[in-house]
Amino acid sequence: MGELDDPFPGTWAVRAGRVTQWELRKNFCRVYPDVYVRKGIELDARGRALAAGHWAKGAGVLVGYSAAAMLGTRWLGDEPAELIRVGSSRAPAGIVVRRDGLLAGETCCIAGFTVTTPARTAFDIGRREPFEQAVTVVDAVLNATRTSPSAVVDVAARHPGARGIRDLQRVLDVADAGAESPRETMTRLLLLEAGFPRPETQLRIVGADGFVVARADMGWRAKKVVVEYDGVQHWTDRKQRSWDIDRTAIVESMGWRVVRVSAELLESRPWVLIERVRAALAGR
Repeated sequence: MGELDDPFPGTWAVRAGRVTQWELRKNFCRVYPDVYVRKGIELDARGRALAAGHWAKGAGVLVGYSAAAMLGTRWLGDEPAELIRVGSSRAPAGIVVRRDGLLAGETCCIAGFTVTTPARTAFDIGRREPFEQAVTVVDAVLNATRTSPSAVVDVAARHPGARGIRDLQRVLDVADAGAESPRETMTRLLLLEAGFPRPETQLRIVGADGFVVARADMGWRAKKVVVEYDGVQHWTDRKQRSWDIDRTAIVESMGWRVVRVSAELLESRPWVLIERVRAALAGR
């Protein structure tokens, strides 16, 4: 990656001598009015947020998915950039302008852009998106920023009349910063919907010597049952797969039951997963 690989204002780059007008036309693509990116670079959520911030020219606050991206949230998709902007000019395609009000303490500065805080960002996403999507993204925001659901509840208390508060509360009831992937979130939601007690996430299994032997995606310590979601690397990486087998053997030798989950099992045969977990818990 080199200079000007992130989106930038074209007039600034030319005025600063970073590029000529000819180079701007030849080597870069126009993303938004006066915002460019090098040809061949596909913008991710953070790139779209940066581009929107440059388009607003200091008169906007990055919110929602754009704020989440700037805060370091992983696993975001191709959602459009979002911001609150002062002024009446119409936003170009690819930018959603919100009309929400922000209170003191609900913004911060990242890379020179004004962005909503982690708690405010989770507040906005949690009350707007469909339930499963909202939980998945709120989990990711909490995980990336180490923010607690209680901090989001505090923001909600300051906006009692905001739209979607009831939906947000449902999301926060199950949100968990311990989820380390969207599939872990979906696995946890499936277990909760099946009526199982809420599992502990990133459960540390400690040996007799006091050292941590393994860290499981989720589980129930009292029952000594854990559920592990195996992503693609667990199947394609030979060393990872070998370690998974060894770790499972070690954990099971300590009296734990391990239920493994694959993408195929989660998506195509969720009832099988539910029955395996039910059997594991019943056996305890």
